[in-house]
Amino acid sequence: MAQENPVQLDDFDHKILIELERDGVLTAAALAERIGLSASACHRRVKALEAAGVIEGYAAILSEKALGRSATVFVAVTLEDQRRETMAKFERAVALCREVQDCHLMTGESDYLLRIVIADDDRYQRIHQDTLSRLPGVRRLVSNFTIRTVFRRAASVAH
Repeated sequence: MAQENPVQLDDFDHKILIELERDGVLTAAALAERIGLSASACHRRVKALEAAGVIEGYAAILSEKALGRSATVFVAVTLEDQRRETMAKFERAVALCREVQDCHLMTGESDYLLRIVIADDDRYQRIHQDTLSRLPGVRRLVSNFTIRTVFRRAASVAH
């Protein structure tokens, strides 16, 4: 679903976003050098992009493998019903599950899609039994383990 009034970005805004996607800790001076604007203009534009909500924050991209989490599981969740109360209870509860990296409300056969990153299938079995199957309103869970992550990217300016 498209946003009603998306933020209008010019070429310099796009260049700034591309560079910050590559390296979110660039100084204004380094950013200015890469895109051909003054450091003060870059700083102003970055602050405007933050204020407009285009840049929601900055984060390090962590290596799941280096952290001992080499298995990714996508879990399709079907609820008992689609009443607001049922969905709200589920969403509040699943947000407290540390292992769940993403939770998406879906169209189609399942109601939600979760992405879980864990050490191994034994750990997932414990999470499935002790946590996921006990979430409020859950009727069905379908788990799919990834074989390999081909690529992973954050939201991109490119279209």
